[in-house]
Amino acid sequence: MKKAVATLLPGAFWLLLSLPAIAGQGNDPQSWLDRMTAAMSQMTYQGTFVYVQGDELQTMRITHVSDENGVRERLVSLSGSKSEIIRDADGVLWIPGDGRSVLSDSAYRRSYFPEMPLQDGSPALESYTVELGGDALIAGHNARVVKVLPRDHYRYGYTLWLEKHSGLLLKWELFDTRRKPLAKLMFTDLSLGPEVDQTELKSKGELRELETVKSRLPTASTVTSRKPRWQPTKLPPGFVLTSHRYVASGDNDGGEYEHLVYSDGLAAVSVYVESPQDGKSLPEMTHQHGTSNAFICSASGLVVTVVGDVPAPTVAMIGKSVETSLP
Repeated sequence: MKKAVATLLPGAFWLLLSLPAIAGQGNDPQSWLDRMTAAMSQMTYQGTFVYVQGDELQTMRITHVSDENGVRERLVSLSGSKSEIIRDADGVLWIPGDGRSVLSDSAYRRSYFPEMPLQDGSPALESYTVELGGDALIAGHNARVVKVLPRDHYRYGYTLWLEKHSGLLLKWELFDTRRKPLAKLMFTDLSLGPEVDQTELKSKGELRELETVKSRLPTASTVTSRKPRWQPTKLPPGFVLTSHRYVASGDNDGGEYEHLVYSDGLAAVSVYVESPQDGKSLPEMTHQHGTSNAFICSASGLVVTVVGDVPAPTVAMIGKSVETSLP
């Protein structure tokens, strides 16, 4: 399933959309964010959007329906390799377009369209300030610009373009500490509510003829509840541990790696601690892929890898500070 995410929506990012304006909402920055959050979970929409990251450009078609039957969604790639993702109450199907297989995951039900949890009371608001910008026209819809600015140099910032009536996210841009754009997502056409063709929720292929492969993402049977053995001693303000697991390595040798996730409520960083494959220590390395930065180093004979949609110095600071937390 990780490959599915990388194929359809590279890098970080995960934001969303949705519904009619709520009566009595104000025009302050937080009211716009609350409106966006409501729209993300309640609205039916359909459209084509482009995702731009460096020299890469991907075009996607999304159909998202929220009604008495729950939330259903289908994403189809219109450029690059042909693939699609179908999401409903039963889980997620990834159809890679090779004509041979379907990847199924009944445990994962989140949308693969980016999310921005910035509603009133969100812990992310402690690490960012929010400002209102001007007006714009996106995909034929009037939009209001909202800027989400980091309070320090440890994380990136965002610019959001929200549909004026509903608060629906029409455009999203991620920028670095110098305000240089790193990636952007924007609708080029968009239909709302009754205009949505719900027949596009169904795959055009014959799924019964394809082999179904179960996802290898960690499940309750491969994750333990043991306390973290390794933890970073230096974290940016606002970042807290949100997930921890020991996962079988999959090499049939009884080995496992430790995976910790830290988040400020918006940005997230993964920390992996595992034994080196050849038993040798690794030199410190930093690598960038799109909006994500990775830092690799050795600690007490183990390999530490830190990955996240944050600046390179941030992942390096976290990685260098990883120490054992058990006697």
